[in-house]
Amino acid sequence: MIRHLLLAAVAALFLPGAGAQEAERAPFITTPPDVVEEMLRFAGTGPSDFVVDLGSGDGRIVIAAAKTFGARSLGIELEGPLVRKSRAAAAAAGVADRVTFIEGDALAADISQASVVTVYLLPFLINKLQPRFLAELKPGTRIVSHAFYMAGWQPDRTELVRVSSPHPGQGDESRLFLWVVPAKARGEWEAGKLRVKISQNFQQIEVQAGGTLATRAALDGRRISWETKDARFEGSVEGAQMRGELVRDGRKQAVTFVRR
Repeated sequence: MIRHLLLAAVAALFLPGAGAQEAERAPFITTPPDVVEEMLRFAGTGPSDFVVDLGSGDGRIVIAAAKTFGARSLGIELEGPLVRKSRAAAAAAGVADRVTFIEGDALAADISQASVVTVYLLPFLINKLQPRFLAELKPGTRIVSHAFYMAGWQPDRTELVRVSSPHPGQGDESRLFLWVVPAKARGEWEAGKLRVKISQNFQQIEVQAGGTLATRAALDGRRISWETKDARFEGSVEGAQMRGELVRDGRKQAVTFVRR
């Protein structure tokens, strides 16, 4: 992944007529190799994943996802010469059959099929993408950012990576941020006579079950769990249903809550 910003394209989103202006380019900074691998490892990338790298530059994250982690991967890059360079590098690495590079705008690309998204973009660009991450990515999709975080959405985890050797434009350490796209759990749910109300702010939830506030509640992608003094639930949010196992009065039972 690189930080590579074509300011004329970005300005066109905000300033009338800016697209016709001469492009001014921000610094072209590649991600250190050890950070590339740690980003993918941090996201738990594996052979069943589809990795989308927004602003893929010379293709190093896309290629590493395929070669080291066995994933299928897609790079979106605005610059045609870099796309061609990436394709040649993928062929040389023997992963051309598992990767695709598209010349296009990372802010407008189709990301809906991704299970892992990697970004090394300036904060205001990540913040422009945030609504799309929440609206278009499937619950459970992992988003990893190098160096920059999203305003208002607290990461699920962070990690500090030591850079093993000098790298242009890079200090001796990098901060990684990981978000897991949460299911839409907010609302009122019912299963028979049991009523559950869930308040939600991104992955943070508060649960009232049968009028009792849960002492513990967690949402991780689709997985949801909560516990009150006399009941415990673990399951998953699947659209308008919340299915799982309820333990109450020492008895376990399968239960399906329906959103009211």
